[in-house]
Amino acid sequence: MAQNSSTTDQLVNTLRDTIVAMVRRDGPDLSARQLGVFLTCYLEEGAHTVRGLAAALNVSKPAITRALDRLGELDLARRKVDPMDRRSVLVQRTLKGSAYLRELRSIMGEAAGVPTAARTAKIVREERAPRRAAG
Repeated sequence: MAQNSSTTDQLVNTLRDTIVAMVRRDGPDLSARQLGVFLTCYLEEGAHTVRGLAAALNVSKPAITRALDRLGELDLARRKVDPMDRRSVLVQRTLKGSAYLRELRSIMGEAAGVPTAARTAKIVREERAPRRAAG
């Protein structure tokens, strides 16, 4: 039980550090709901609809619409009428949204203490560099 509590504490600390870093950086702040919609669209395969997102997140369609309004303003996602079913609205990913996800992953990895490729390369270079004698 103690290890489970420790792991949970680490996850909560990583979440806190990630959120703080996201708030401090120069870029959009997303609410928990907006972030939930965003991550669902970007991390789960397949086409996403307003109706499907509402069901997946167990919130109302108007709540999804409001979240998508904000994501659309930030160009992190866009809506398009489904050509196969004109009553349905598809949610599409954007290049800016993909870049935001990469940044979020990097920040979260840093908060969790996971070395990035750049940091790993720097560490390897430093380890391979000849050491100077102290003197």
